[in-house]
Amino acid sequence: MDALDESTSRDPRDLRAFRAITLLTGAYLVLSWLTMAAVYLLRDHHSMVNDTVWVRGTIVAVVSVISFALARRTARGSRGAYRRLRIFSAVMVAAVVVIVSIPGFLPPWMKVEQAVCGLLLLCVVAITAGRRMRALFAAASAGRSGAESDGR
Repeated sequence: MDALDESTSRDPRDLRAFRAITLLTGAYLVLSWLTMAAVYLLRDHHSMVNDTVWVRGTIVAVVSVISFALARRTARGSRGAYRRLRIFSAVMVAAVVVIVSIPGFLPPWMKVEQAVCGLLLLCVVAITAGRRMRALFAAASAGRSGAESDGR
């Protein structure tokens, strides 16, 4: 099985970390979908919404759903979801940095929105890459490997 030991995941520090990544990815999800609503409402204002805004906004909105689902599964102890969330959030932060730094690529309002999304995900990266979280999932992996080698 891919889940943490029940007693390990009930530590208050672990619960706070899981709650934080769920809230951060939830905020990312809400912001991304509110942005898509704004894109739709502003669709006739070509200086504010162009094809790039539609494409980038759609990608970010879809990824926000995936990130939130991974955070929820991570909070339930899924090691695979934890690994994917770490990778996904780090890649998205890098993408945001690149996209926001390209002059004229996005309208200023969307650059701000993307920067906020990047900051939310940077916090997720910091939590999931932290020593405690890495140790928690490494211990779960080691415990599972030991149980498998013992024939359990």
